[in-house]
Amino acid sequence: MAGPGRGWGPSATLCVAVTALSAVLLAAGLTQPHDLSRRRPLELKIDQALLLVHNELINENLTVSWLSDYCFQCLYQDLVSVPMSTTSRKPSIVAVAVDSQHPITLQLNGTRSGRELPRIHYHFGEFGNYSLVVKSFDSSTKMSFCDIIINESPVNSHLPILYAFLIYMGILSILTVGHIFVIINPIRNWFYKKLHPGDTDRLINSELGSPTRADSTSSDVPATAWTISQRRLRSLDTFRGLSLIIMVFVNYGGGKYWFFRHQSWNGLTLADLVFPWFVFIMGTSISLSLNSMLRRGCSKWKVLGKALWRSFLLFLIGVIIVNPNYCLGPLSWGNLRIPGVLQRLGFTYLVVAVLELLFAKAVAENDTLETPYFALRDILLYWPQWVFILTLEAIWLGLTFLLIVPGCPKGYLGPGGAGDFGKYPNCTGGAAGYIDHLLLGERHIYQHPSSNVLYQTTVAYDPEGILGTINSIFMAFLGLQAGKIFLFYKDQHKQMMSRFFIWSVVMGIISAILTKCSKDEGFIPANKNLWSISYVTTLSCFAFMLLLLIYYLVDVKRWWSGAPFFYPGMNSILVYVGHEVFENYFPFKWKMKDNQSHGEHLAQNLVATSIWVIISYLLYRKRIFWKI
Repeated sequence: MAGPGRGWGPSATLCVAVTALSAVLLAAGLTQPHDLSRRRPLELKIDQALLLVHNELINENLTVSWLSDYCFQCLYQDLVSVPMSTTSRKPSIVAVAVDSQHPITLQLNGTRSGRELPRIHYHFGEFGNYSLVVKSFDSSTKMSFCDIIINESPVNSHLPILYAFLIYMGILSILTVGHIFVIINPIRNWFYKKLHPGDTDRLINSELGSPTRADSTSSDVPATAWTISQRRLRSLDTFRGLSLIIMVFVNYGGGKYWFFRHQSWNGLTLADLVFPWFVFIMGTSISLSLNSMLRRGCSKWKVLGKALWRSFLLFLIGVIIVNPNYCLGPLSWGNLRIPGVLQRLGFTYLVVAVLELLFAKAVAENDTLETPYFALRDILLYWPQWVFILTLEAIWLGLTFLLIVPGCPKGYLGPGGAGDFGKYPNCTGGAAGYIDHLLLGERHIYQHPSSNVLYQTTVAYDPEGILGTINSIFMAFLGLQAGKIFLFYKDQHKQMMSRFFIWSVVMGIISAILTKCSKDEGFIPANKNLWSISYVTTLSCFAFMLLLLIYYLVDVKRWWSGAPFFYPGMNSILVYVGHEVFENYFPFKWKMKDNQSHGEHLAQNLVATSIWVIISYLLYRKRIFWKI
């Protein structure tokens, strides 16, 4: 679990110092009000605006309903009722908070029959103050007129993102300048003589403070410790770390911006990208690690035992330690959430590892395995695996579209609640939700799905449920294919990158067909809650392309070391579990001066995420790695 500690190089010291400075700047800068003259109404929350509805209709009550553009085939929801005005000189006015995340449509309804009241489509700005004036043209006509007036302009809620970007770009500039100074031999030697008088020569021959290959493969490290392979691909750890750091940021709240949170139902946000990428790179690592163990002479039974133990530990940690149902009170069997992120990772890892072990053939350094179609050897040699995966996908399609769910149409993929014009309020997730309720029980699944705000759903639904795990296995299997490309085309950079590109294009074409290039109207929309097949193909398209880019920059050209994402990628389980366990403790969270400020939330979430990067870096320098 831990290895011998190493000294600190000048680049490393500069990196940690500047990262710590960034946390201070973020905490101090983004929490300041951007316009001291602005004071929002106290009752407004994040992503809301104030609307004053003026009813100037004579002797007629007014009802206002609303519908978000992001709520697909939804019913209008009541917003406010405004009593009639008894005189044209004194309209009736009611104040109400409206959503400012997305454009909305306001439906106006009066009590007089035959009156034509228009619909209004408008995108309100956060903390803005607006007036909706509704009045008749004259007393003799049934035609009415309405207009929206801006009383006070909204705030620019995206400014904190710009400030954070500028701060991090400043940090990058400082690191770049510092790195340039450090690589100058006289300066580098002077720094290291001061820090480690007897270690200067080894630093000069190393990779500027990174562990040397000789250090990484020290012969006295126990077999049970995680040692860094001499040929370890930094791009894989960088990819994993990038996914993990984005995951930590969005789990901490993402500044309370809607695009940093999970999509309500169909479609993608930044938060919806990272878990599948983590599953993908786990599959890649399975291919490389199992091949390495088999080449070293480990028996398949021994490798299987390790896979079983690791899966069991992931499941156990997910159920007992990282369990969101703690918010319902002390954890007990009555409210224990059985599915979860780590549980799905554990089960997916086990299935893919066993599948690989059943048909694995150790690929030598200079592989010359013969196959009739040499260019497709990474696929054709493992055709039984493809048969198994396609069978799983057939099962997913059969259960999703053919299973009879009481009270729901066959093949239902919607959110229930207010969706589909309110016809199926208790059908959230269709077959996926029904299977979880039937096999696990309502109290043992996630109680607050992302659909319950926009779509007003009332039933529990788990995005890491049983049926979606099939497609999680498919996602890891696609990552496994990326690992086979690394094995079969070792050191053939153009071959590897061309194959990553081809896989990305193929997955993209499949996604375009399944989704019809639309958010809601495809055959199978991309949906994180369902882990639909189109969601997997879309995210694997992105994953292959992202892996190609990172591999080219980090391992081929070596223009980028992978920092800072490389470090959390080396300690991914520790960072993930740690950020969940210590989420509500200082310095990861503190009492805010204004908890309805995007700036304060963004500062807190970025500081917390940066601290985990620093922790993972310190652990890396001390050669401490937590491996399950």
